[in-house]
Amino acid sequence: MTLLHDTFTHDLVVIGAGPAGMRAALTAEEQGLRVLLLDEQPRPGGQIYRHITAVSSERAARLGADYQYGALLTTSLTHSKVEVRYGASVWAVDKGLTVTVQQGGRTFQVRAPQLIAATGAMERPSPLPGWTLPGVLNAGAAQILLKSAASVPKGPTVLVGGGPLLLLVAGQLVDAGAQVAAVVETSPSANRWQALRHLGGALLAPAYLLKGLRMLGRLKAAGIPHFTEATNVRVEGEDRAREITFQAGKRYHRVAVDTVLLHNGVVPNTQLTRLLRVDHHWDDAQLAWHPTVDQSYQTSLPGLRVAGDGAAIAGALAAEASGALAALAAMRAMGRLSATQEATLAEPWHAKGVRQARIRPFLDALYRPAQWLLTPADDTVVCRCEEVTAGRVREMARLGCQGPNQTKFFSRCGMGPCQGRQCGITVSQLLAQSLGKTVQEVGSYRIRAPLKPVPLESLAALSDASSQPDEGEPA
Repeated sequence: MTLLHDTFTHDLVVIGAGPAGMRAALTAEEQGLRVLLLDEQPRPGGQIYRHITAVSSERAARLGADYQYGALLTTSLTHSKVEVRYGASVWAVDKGLTVTVQQGGRTFQVRAPQLIAATGAMERPSPLPGWTLPGVLNAGAAQILLKSAASVPKGPTVLVGGGPLLLLVAGQLVDAGAQVAAVVETSPSANRWQALRHLGGALLAPAYLLKGLRMLGRLKAAGIPHFTEATNVRVEGEDRAREITFQAGKRYHRVAVDTVLLHNGVVPNTQLTRLLRVDHHWDDAQLAWHPTVDQSYQTSLPGLRVAGDGAAIAGALAAEASGALAALAAMRAMGRLSATQEATLAEPWHAKGVRQARIRPFLDALYRPAQWLLTPADDTVVCRCEEVTAGRVREMARLGCQGPNQTKFFSRCGMGPCQGRQCGITVSQLLAQSLGKTVQEVGSYRIRAPLKPVPLESLAALSDASSQPDEGEPA
């Protein structure tokens, strides 16, 4: 569906108001471009700086300096001439870079010669026995509630998995008064030896290492039981999560819980780039699909660039740098900057990105998820929406399904409301294991519009090419 044809409504459209998207929009606006920034949340900040424009100073201080840094970006955005649409959900983009958006019950379209997707990351699925029980959430969800509503889980809470965010959220919950009963890390011991190969690069980023030590020290000072190298993790309960059992240190442990928070790292959100059928590759270091981009963040579709964690997981500061670089490259492609001007403006952002990237190989190796999480046991549900188990996916492979899309057709795995966001990576890995192929050979789900649920009234009210939401309409 394309109503705008060859009409451009803006010079640059940016999707996502996280660190990459905000910096991309600001960089382009500073050079005189007419920029539109779209985000489905009511405020800027993305996941990392969520609610930063409305949070109290006390809560911001509790969430830490990294979170508070987001106020600098959002303040700059507020005082800029960037056109920002909040509460704007992008549900389709076509190969002509026409972006279809729903906002306030209406659907409208915008188009620019350059489009930057800064759609960020999503938490890796953590399929383990009992993960579908009420009371089991992603750790990121708990952090969202803490940032947005100063809300923490009631009763004993256990955090399970691996990665810096797991430790960060645990400390934030402790500081907010939550009852953290234990932190259970599942990263295998072999990861440490693999991470040592990248220690040299990590030592060039000492601030990150010190930050990690401080997070561990915070949990120890609070007396939080901390288990490592856990296996055989199960969430037990009939109507909801009641206990968590696991093996650690050659002993079995059982902890009563009201809430279990799972986290095993984050992966790029590739729904939009998959929709546009641009080239992707499987990254074995991060165990995730990455859209294939060049040094200017250009994808295989001319005019479409991907910046931030939506291209590869690198953290908020690296994402901000990539947003600036993508915007500068877009301006160069449009003839708005010369090669010399682009190089001069890009130099500090490139240096910042390089500094931030030094720690990444170390973290990727240290917190690589355990194999039993990547390819779970047969009785473990992998598709929560349609309640499809890992055993059912393996059965599809035995019956001749060669990839996720055939598996979806015969088992309904991936057909639910999340459109494969929560099971896609696991299904590809299970099929690769069963078929004796690489994940790249197996492939991933095909994504189709709409990317998000769209009410029929919004479709019926689709604007024509000359009509966009009035400036006075609420965001």
